[in-house]
Amino acid sequence: MEEDPEPPSIEPQQKSPLVPKDIYANLDSYVVAQEKAKKILSVAVYNHFKRTWNASNPTNVELEKANILLVGPTGCGKTLLAETLAHTLEVPFAVCDATSLTESGYVGEDVENILLRLIQAADWDVSLAEHGIIYIDELDKIARKEGVNRSITRDVSGEGVQQELLKIIEGCVANVPPQGGRKHPHQEFLQIDTRNILFICGGAFDGLEGVVSRRLASGTSRLGFLAGSRSQDQAQESVLNQMSPQDLLEFGFIPEMVGRLPVTVALEPLDHNALMRVLTEPKNAIVKQYQQLFSIDGVELEFTQDSLEAAAESAVGHPTGARCLRYIIESALLDVMYELPSIEGVVRCVVDRDVIDGNTTPTLVTQDGERFNISLDLELKSA
Repeated sequence: MEEDPEPPSIEPQQKSPLVPKDIYANLDSYVVAQEKAKKILSVAVYNHFKRTWNASNPTNVELEKANILLVGPTGCGKTLLAETLAHTLEVPFAVCDATSLTESGYVGEDVENILLRLIQAADWDVSLAEHGIIYIDELDKIARKEGVNRSITRDVSGEGVQQELLKIIEGCVANVPPQGGRKHPHQEFLQIDTRNILFICGGAFDGLEGVVSRRLASGTSRLGFLAGSRSQDQAQESVLNQMSPQDLLEFGFIPEMVGRLPVTVALEPLDHNALMRVLTEPKNAIVKQYQQLFSIDGVELEFTQDSLEAAAESAVGHPTGARCLRYIIESALLDVMYELPSIEGVVRCVVDRDVIDGNTTPTLVTQDGERFNISLDLELKSA
């Protein structure tokens, strides 16, 4: 019986690719600050998907894939940027933690499981998954270990993982076990072509600033196109904005891995003003989320300006960055969220600086205009 010819591969977003300004606008709706990073990402992602959309019109010039490396401290928006890109482009998206990966044959997770997560996100539609986005977090944790004697010890969670990742990041036809490879050895493999999958890698890269600073202080570079004196504008940029492939090599990445991540984006730590904006401006801002939760109970949640400032001040010096804001707000609202569903007649809840600082609980306002706090006032009211 003659088999029907396979339909031509049609990319999910072939209808009308978003231009960089549209991608930037969508990123700006969810991610605060990081303007330069958003611009670089918008152009890189547009060029990547333009390359896949144009695959049906081959030319003499072959366009290479440009995967992306995000470098920045915890809580500055790396994962959110990747998630927003996938949401904007309406493509399957999967997240993987590089710390769980090991070289094939060793205890840990195989790199092929990254592709399995993407296929699952595409509802097992392999052709759809072949145009998705994979975000590999904590990539800095698989840097080559210092002091490892390679003649004795194999670096199976560092350099070994880098070697394993090369083939799928570069582009290959990978065999993916649908149930996981190690516990179910006798299973049919799914084949997926990774040439059009965009890989976005991220990490805090603690210590990279020191590597860059030493190179800049020396005023020289082993890479010719990076050599020369720095301009005044370059000197004013943050250190990470001036990182080069040479710095990543010294940090512990093999040359092949550095070459497969040609687009590098440095994200800045969030300052007080940026954290204030994180609380209120994005579409999924933390304040908006809690206001929505309270509105389900028929209560209007109000944050005073000084309460937002207090929350931002508390998060500025915290190592988790913007992630700390949710903890701060959650802690301030815990008691009232516990008691409020059991209290009738409350229409408004007010949070001020004292609440954020932990000195008191939020003020509740009833339909009659009565104001009280969840403390002794509530016990007397309940009695």
